[in-house]
Amino acid sequence: MEDKVFELLEKMYVEFSEFRKETREELKELKKDIIRIENEHGKKFDALFDGYKQLAEGQKEHGRFLDRIETKLDNLSLTVISHESKLEILEGGRKKKS
Repeated sequence: MEDKVFELLEKMYVEFSEFRKETREELKELKKDIIRIENEHGKKFDALFDGYKQLAEGQKEHGRFLDRIETKLDNLSLTVISHESKLEILEGGRKKKS
């Protein structure tokens, strides 16, 4: 009976040892995969954040550009209004002379 128990324990030990070895190998492979994924995704995230930063800066610059255009349009509108007033005065003077 003791021999059977010993054989069973020995068999369990061998199987457990093989299981531990396989588990270590799989764990090493998982670590390699995790490192690879972190590197690949890290580069992608860096590129994504760079693109976001450029987009945000571009929008700020675009906003400033639009503000400048709006200011120029306001100035031109004032000039047109001023010229229209002057033309009305000039045309009014001509009509009175006729």
